[in-house]
Amino acid sequence: MKNDSKAVRIRQVLGTAAIAGVCLLPTAWAQTAWPSKPITMVVPFPPGGPTDIVARLLAQNIGQQLGQGIVIDNKPGANGNIGNAAVAKAAPDGYTVLYNTSSIALSPALYKKLSYDVNKELAPVALTAVVPLALVTRQDLPARNVPEFMAWLKAQNGKASYGSAGNGNVTHLAAFQMLHAAQLQATHVPYKGSAPADLALASGQLDFLTDTINSVVPFIKSRHMNLLAVTTAERMSLFPDVPTLAESGLRGFEAGAWQGIMVPAGTPPEVITRLNTAVNRALKDPEVLAKLAQQGTEALGSSPAEYGAYLQKELRRWKEVVAVTGVALD
Repeated sequence: MKNDSKAVRIRQVLGTAAIAGVCLLPTAWAQTAWPSKPITMVVPFPPGGPTDIVARLLAQNIGQQLGQGIVIDNKPGANGNIGNAAVAKAAPDGYTVLYNTSSIALSPALYKKLSYDVNKELAPVALTAVVPLALVTRQDLPARNVPEFMAWLKAQNGKASYGSAGNGNVTHLAAFQMLHAAQLQATHVPYKGSAPADLALASGQLDFLTDTINSVVPFIKSRHMNLLAVTTAERMSLFPDVPTLAESGLRGFEAGAWQGIMVPAGTPPEVITRLNTAVNRALKDPEVLAKLAQQGTEALGSSPAEYGAYLQKELRRWKEVVAVTGVALD
């Protein structure tokens, strides 16, 4: 009997230990160090474009801080929505992040149906940067300032062509707004990102663009494009002699392409916090700031909550802009 009682007690102890071990498994799993493997950063635009340039610069710095490589995965198309949707549907484990642009705030107003919900399926991490837009023309276009350009456009009777990084992209809407304000028309030619649109303009296939300044700087410096104006409220230090569109007759005109980082909804808060810290540190790094300045890009930085509030403001703003311009996609 004594041996039997002892055996029962042993089984009870072992059973309790086993149950305790099982209960500890989730805690041990939750405390696994992040990141323990490379992170994929989805960029919803082509390689070499303005978004890709900044994303790669930040990814290198952030990866060094986290002790893991960050792999860039370009998923262009549908005004960024292909890449946005891919991240929205990804596992919320911190190993897939989205490097998004302001297009994510435009799409809900432009498309009747989206395969993802930015408010329910994505979570904000941080605002990263804002890139001014520039009005550029093909090198041989016979206009050297905005008034001459507007006169030339009027003479074309709607036959002039302009490109963009995609239907409904901020590079499209900015040009559309400019034409609308000047009561002029031109033919829109959408591309899958800024890089192919820039090449088309540089080779003379298009007449003009309103594109992000960091994307067109190399073409301006090599004299393959003419820079007529910038869309900022004030002149840029990078091009102090170039007027703003507001100065050039379009009063109150201002536009820019902002960027940020998001993750799938449900990503652990501690992962978002650590990622946010790394992003903000990167945006204060002197080397990063110097490289951004060379491209005419302004570093931002924010908390997840600040980015979330800004995103809601932009969603409301672009809904109103789209309603006024009448642009719609599907």
